Amino acid sequence: MVLEALDYRTDQPIRLEIAEGSIIQISECPKLLPTNSYIAPGLVDLQINGFKGIDFNTKGLSVSDVEALTHILFEKGITSYFPTIITNSDTATESLIKLIASACESNTEINTAIGGIHLEGPFLSPEDGPRGAHPREFIKAPDWDLFSKWQRVAGGRLRIITLSPEWPESIDFIKRCTDSGVIVSIGHTAANPEQINQAIAAGASMSTHLGNASHAMLPRHSNYVWEQLASDNLWSTLIADGFHLPDALLKIFLRTKPNKSLLVSDATSYAELPTGSYSGHIGGNVELDATGRLFMKERPSMLAGSAQSLLWCVNQLIRKNILPLPEAWNMASIKPTEAIFGKVTNDLKVGQPADLVVFERENDNLKIIKTIKNGKIVFSIPDEK
Repeated sequence: MVLEALDYRTDQPIRLEIAEGSIIQISECPKLLPTNSYIAPGLVDLQINGFKGIDFNTKGLSVSDVEALTHILFEKGITSYFPTIITNSDTATESLIKLIASACESNTEINTAIGGIHLEGPFLSPEDGPRGAHPREFIKAPDWDLFSKWQRVAGGRLRIITLSPEWPESIDFIKRCTDSGVIVSIGHTAANPEQINQAIAAGASMSTHLGNASHAMLPRHSNYVWEQLASDNLWSTLIADGFHLPDALLKIFLRTKPNKSLLVSDATSYAELPTGSYSGHIGGNVELDATGRLFMKERPSMLAGSAQSLLWCVNQLIRKNILPLPEAWNMASIKPTEAIFGKVTNDLKVGQPADLVVFERENDNLKIIKTIKNGKIVFSIPDEK
């Protein structure tokens, strides 16, 4: 396969050759190419709860649902994603993990697209605010035996766990997770600065949607947000959908950690659904308004996840002149793999996997034209060859 388009990093025309699922050559393209057609690494979403009516947290989830959602995400330029299971009963959590593992085992395309499972809960803060939209009745202290059971059911696919280090059991649990290769992300926490730093020393390496799932009021100098932001050892994952973080705060976060910030969507099953009232496991009774904001109906100030895609978040950064295109795109593509694997595994370089997208840029809006996974076209708009 040969692709010809502008390099998203340089605006220069390139010719990219693919064979056996990898990039084998990149060279200058002598042809006159469209000035708005670009090629870039595929997007990687580390936190996604569902999309377009399909929910990873709903009883009755099927393998065909996971397959359908995978193809929906291909349309959004996502070549790898981490289905996110939030706080639930032990049996429900096990059932959902088992279903996703079964989907991976039965479908090669799903297996290559799912980078791992993100377990967001139940080892979170029980306090209102930090708990967010997670059901209080299932919140509990970290339990290694329980987690190990879920990991066996997952076939080793639990790759990220979001937890709060405020529990006495947290530090030993974090050490066990990191020793076993699981990424520990601090989130939904009411931990004090000392507990945050103990978690980092134990191996925590990420912050889940920093700036969200917190108390409405915090001490202005010493708090769990600043402590995480100040750490050079933590990656900050950010939801840049235009609702979760004010632009000014987002800019502060990015200027503080320009090299260790990445985007996640935190998208729910309500993404791309019509405006209106809905009910589900995430947030209970929720409302999706005409602006695209998703919130808890009984507590309108409380968000219930996002109703936007990772691509939307990239577009927000570009449209608002918060970041230029290359930096915004990297936050949603190569930086997530660096955070998970310790090095970039999906760059636009020879020898890297051919997980790629071709997109058009129109008035600071990026539109996916083609998505390639492991050298195979998995999405192409009509009339595209």
